[in-house]
Amino acid sequence: MAFISVFDVLGPNMIGPSSSHTAGACSIALLAQKMVPPPITDVEFTLYGSFARTYRGHGTDRALLGGIMGFSTDDKRIPDSFSIAESRGLTYRFTVNDSETEVHPNTVDIRMTGKNGQTLTVRGESLGGGKVRITRINGVEVDFSGEYSTLIVIHYDKPGVVAHITKCLSDKNVNIAFMKLFREAKGQTAYSIVESDGSLPEDIPDHIRENPSVRDVMLVQM
Repeated sequence: MAFISVFDVLGPNMIGPSSSHTAGACSIALLAQKMVPPPITDVEFTLYGSFARTYRGHGTDRALLGGIMGFSTDDKRIPDSFSIAESRGLTYRFTVNDSETEVHPNTVDIRMTGKNGQTLTVRGESLGGGKVRITRINGVEVDFSGEYSTLIVIHYDKPGVVAHITKCLSDKNVNIAFMKLFREAKGQTAYSIVESDGSLPEDIPDHIRENPSVRDVMLVQM
């Protein structure tokens, strides 16, 4: 018999009418903003499928914007996201893409720009019940849920880089729950994604960056 958690039945604590369209949307954006050094100064949301059709009526737009500003799913400021973003000087846009149909119904691309000019594009999917997954970073297909503390290492696809990452983690006594490698093509840009049961050491990115083939390291603590 399959075990069903009471949380799967009741859904998450949230502001808004829909776990998929509000809580899920907020969770995706909350995850995405942790990958860019703050503050985020500009963000564009490209909406697909059901998100594109109902984002105003279900509060998806306010939830996404709230998540980008660091609001959790039960934050009572979400209904006021537009005015809060304006007061913070955060510029934002919502774009509907109804031409791409081979995507999950609740999909959003989030293109963020930080204060230092760094840009990052993240694609997320809201799976229902407040659960989400990140499926692309900068156009490269990835897959992680955000339910664990996550280390994202962008590097060149060269021998020894993955071994370097795992050694850095071992030296810090990190228990790896999952580790996956995604790449554009052989020898091109690769993304190593490590999910851990507990919090990851804040200094681990500095040690991983010591390898010359590592381009960037993002730490998403849960």
